[in-house]
Amino acid sequence: MTTHREPLDSVLETIGETPLVRVHDSPDAVPVYAKLESFNPGASIKDRIGKHMLERMLDRGDLDPGGTVIEPTAGNTGIGLAVAAGQLGLEAVFVVPERFSLEKQQLMRALGADVINTPTDEGMGYAIERAHELAAELDNAAVPQQFSNPLNAEAHYETTAPEVDEALDGAVGAVVAGCGTAGTLMGMARYFRERDPNTHVVAVEPAGSAYREFLGEEVAHEPYKTEGIGTHDIDTNALFDPDLVDDIRAVPDREAHAEMGRLAAEEGQLVASSAAANSLVATAVAHGIDEGRIDAPYDCVVTVFPDSSERYLSKGVYRSFEEWEG
Repeated sequence: MTTHREPLDSVLETIGETPLVRVHDSPDAVPVYAKLESFNPGASIKDRIGKHMLERMLDRGDLDPGGTVIEPTAGNTGIGLAVAAGQLGLEAVFVVPERFSLEKQQLMRALGADVINTPTDEGMGYAIERAHELAAELDNAAVPQQFSNPLNAEAHYETTAPEVDEALDGAVGAVVAGCGTAGTLMGMARYFRERDPNTHVVAVEPAGSAYREFLGEEVAHEPYKTEGIGTHDIDTNALFDPDLVDDIRAVPDREAHAEMGRLAAEEGQLVASSAAANSLVATAVAHGIDEGRIDAPYDCVVTVFPDSSERYLSKGVYRSFEEWEG
């Protein structure tokens, strides 16, 4: 994986085929493997949907060549779309709530995109509304809308999941992934459930997020520091299909922060808070399988590490929990 032995014509050809690496805190009998998505050219898993969505939208005529992509995003999707837009001859505009990583916003601008900030307290719902308003004001403009576009999940059904399937010879017992848009988990869950309906699927969110409301639980909506996953309004998460999920687990910020430090110090993994949350839940699921509390068709758990901690250093992710800025 990630072995490109021939010269390539475009950076888009380097997207995908990321390494699958063992998480060593998992039990020996039920290993956890994580896809290291920071190996993509835009350094996150969102490069996959940036390329996939824009190529499909151009093919279908949703956008004409030279058009403008306008997207509400916390950052990584913007970077992924900006990488693809620049290579496909499209303009890019991103609507980003103020609280999200400055590194991401700087990278979007470096890739030629315009960034429009919205108030933090208005949330992602307002950013979505503003993106659609801007698109309506321009000719040949479209909002890919990662939160509701089936192409988001399709990207992972067609790329991420088959790569895992090939690497593990199909022996995937459980799939664990954090849900922001839920595209990653939905694409992978559908792929592996088609191959074995008993594949155990677990969604991950920060404590304070509302995804558990999909399963009928009452959730106290609270702010959280973990970035890139979670929701405060499940009406904006149209891709999430509860029928594809066995469980939704919430990870407190303090535990995710500690796991970020452990992954760096013990495993050499410089990953961010969503990856740390995935690691904790995937390892817990592996112990559940090992101890007979969770039924799974194979003794193996797969998760994703969506991006690198370097993108969040200005927020103090490796300082004390109290100094970590949400």
